[in-house]
Amino acid sequence: MTKPSKKPRIRNRYVLIGDLLVIVISVMGSFALRLDAVELPYYFPAILLMMVVALLVKTPIYYFFGLYRRMWIYASINELKLIASAVTTASVASSGVMLLLLGIEAVQPGMPRSALGIDWLLSLVLIGGSRFALRILAEQGSAPNGDAHKALIIGAGDAGALVVREMQRTDKIAYTPIGFLDDDPAKQRQEIYGVPVIGKLDDLQRILENHQVDEVIFAIPSLPGKFVRTAADTCRKAEVPFRTMPGIYELLGGKINVSRLRNVDITDLLRRQPARTNEKLLGASLKGKRVLVTGAGGSIGSELCRQISRWQPEQLILLGHGENSIFEALGELQEDYPTLNFVPVIADIRHAERLERIFAKYRPQVIFHAAAHKHVPLMEARVNIEEAITNNVLGTQRLVNVALKADVERLVLISTDKAVAPSNVYGATKRLAEMLVLAAASQNSRAFTVVRFGNVLGSRGSIIPKFKRQIALGGPITITHPAMERFFMTIPEAVHLVLQAAAMGRGGETFVLNMGEPVSILGLAKDLIRLSGLEPDEDIEIAFTGIRPGEKLTEILWEADTGNDPTEHPDIFRLSGDERLENAPLLELVRRLDTFSRQGAADAIIRELDEHVPGAEINA
Repeated sequence: MTKPSKKPRIRNRYVLIGDLLVIVISVMGSFALRLDAVELPYYFPAILLMMVVALLVKTPIYYFFGLYRRMWIYASINELKLIASAVTTASVASSGVMLLLLGIEAVQPGMPRSALGIDWLLSLVLIGGSRFALRILAEQGSAPNGDAHKALIIGAGDAGALVVREMQRTDKIAYTPIGFLDDDPAKQRQEIYGVPVIGKLDDLQRILENHQVDEVIFAIPSLPGKFVRTAADTCRKAEVPFRTMPGIYELLGGKINVSRLRNVDITDLLRRQPARTNEKLLGASLKGKRVLVTGAGGSIGSELCRQISRWQPEQLILLGHGENSIFEALGELQEDYPTLNFVPVIADIRHAERLERIFAKYRPQVIFHAAAHKHVPLMEARVNIEEAITNNVLGTQRLVNVALKADVERLVLISTDKAVAPSNVYGATKRLAEMLVLAAASQNSRAFTVVRFGNVLGSRGSIIPKFKRQIALGGPITITHPAMERFFMTIPEAVHLVLQAAAMGRGGETFVLNMGEPVSILGLAKDLIRLSGLEPDEDIEIAFTGIRPGEKLTEILWEADTGNDPTEHPDIFRLSGDERLENAPLLELVRRLDTFSRQGAADAIIRELDEHVPGAEINA
């Protein structure tokens, strides 16, 4: 059962009655301040007239401005601006009526004009003061109780202030903020909402030792992962729980509020400093456009849909083969963006005729192609190799052909670091998909581009969910090799950069995202064990199972002889000189692969991929 709020509930009808009294007091006060006591009786008719005019004119204007539709216990600067606008408008209107009436000598033989200005000032003070008095009463009514958890807030910026404000203003959050930590020298020994800044991030251990702290909250969405890691280690050693706000990329399209605090996750330890977004470029490429996303129910595809929705496309078409995933993605989007036009389409990109009908009906202008079979071990199995060809290669070719016929403005292929010198079928098929998109761009002068990046954290079937399941079962965590490394990026960050790269594309480019340094899989597993409150090798065993077919110890993002040029975005590179097949040999290779896939000739497919895909050495 929800605990009833202790905040005072004051109906707006009582606020209206209070305003009527304020109007009368303001008029009387304006004359009293302007005139001597002996003069007041002479101007009493003018005072009564001004009261009547003010009541008849000001009250409807206050209503029009919404002063009786507000929860004044949550009054803020915006409400203060509203009050100023309403009072000024009402005072100008009532003053105009009074001046008009004063011009008619038979109605009233004059009055001091300065009383009109004094009335405005008094009204502003009294109307505003009465509203903010309600907020003061609310703050006193929701004072924290002694049983509340004492929280230390890391970050004294906007997000930290918001967290503290929510803690102070609601009874549903049983926290009392005791202080901030922030590295900004200008904030030291300052207070925010009555909560002091008591040190810098380096002081965390000292604060935990010398103060009663029940929980630490990271309230800097842009805090880099190395700082989160250090602070989390300090909290863990002190046995103090810690939580965090989501990273800045996770908050895209959402609202920062205290209810979105969550436990620190492995993604927080890999955060990087976010780069500036080119809002104008992104808006021009997405706003008001008809956008289609293939694989829209997948991890990358659904996040693409979420972030694209922020830019108010005319229509967003969610195309996917799995009805359950499309249904779930659609439901979430409709809740967050109820006014947008979403079109769920269940279709297979391998069916060219179906694609042609979809494109003819919805006429997409921008396509993000995220549909692919991606799980390396599954695609290495002989029984599935033909499926990798038909979906990743032939499906891409058919999508590109239909896009060309439909005069699509922009197409972006989501690719992978496994396409570079591929050692597995999945990587080789993605490299062929890249070449098909780039060949179409070159042959037809279209803004078709490729965006390539490494692993994303938390996608379905990826390593993090697997490790979490193994930890929940008590271990062991299984890793193929102790020296295994991979590039990692969070899904929201990867998609954010994909949209940036897509907006920069003019046609025929391969963009590569800056993935940072490779991450040790063993180190990742140990971090995840510690974040679960356990210790590696003591509570959870780590076992090594051996490298699987098609797997490398480490991945690369481009070949050694390929150039990489900076772009206007610091986290996006443009490749130059990457090896491609000429259009005719490429189409002939795809034709042969189509034939072999129809025949189920897995060995022949592997031979073709090994011989013709740049750098391929498939170990299947």
